[in-house]
Amino acid sequence: MTIKILIADDEPNQIELISYNLHQAGFEVTSAADGQQALHMAENILPDIIVVDWMMPIMSGIEVCKILRSMAETKDIPVIMLSARGEEGDKTLGLDIGADDYMTKPFSPKELIARIHAVLRRSRPALTQNILEYGSLRLYPAKKLVERDGHRVDLGPKEFRILALLMERPGQVFSRTQLLDHVWGHGIYIEDRTIDVHMSRLRKALEKNAKDKHQPDLIRTVRGSGYALSEPD
Repeated sequence: MTIKILIADDEPNQIELISYNLHQAGFEVTSAADGQQALHMAENILPDIIVVDWMMPIMSGIEVCKILRSMAETKDIPVIMLSARGEEGDKTLGLDIGADDYMTKPFSPKELIARIHAVLRRSRPALTQNILEYGSLRLYPAKKLVERDGHRVDLGPKEFRILALLMERPGQVFSRTQLLDHVWGHGIYIEDRTIDVHMSRLRKALEKNAKDKHQPDLIRTVRGSGYALSEPD
């Protein structure tokens, strides 16, 4: 799966340097020039990780991080804080308000990439090829394999990516637009109905491999909002 990164920094040269190196490392990169724009983009594209500068116009990186942590849709997105402020108190403040890591400028692109991988290993296991488990489900990202109650579940690539996303954040409701952005990519136009079709296929595949055919559906439809993964009572 392509990892989506949002970079928020008001320095164009910094954005260009970081974006180039992250693209070279295989990441999908989106950028924002101020804190307000970063928040708007985070809500709309739900990146896998956010790299945000402390000092930005309109809204600082500290404020951005606080708001991200207060919203249900973005509270679990990992954040790396960048800053020219290297004092211990500043690092502590950055981590206390919810940042997952803190890097002092200047830094090398290689170090940033290594920090991104380290944060994702802790927070997004499906992106770093670990096993995801939820109830009777087991998902193996590296093998592109899913099991339910010990039986293999045959899924298409889109259904696999949808399930991986839902299993990473069980209980979180994803809108159709958010699922389209995560699975098909931001900016690609596909009708919302496409998600419903793939959800139907995913449900049928999971139900077919359930040990108890009468247990409730794992995929919950939230009317007017989207879909979420819910464990049967």
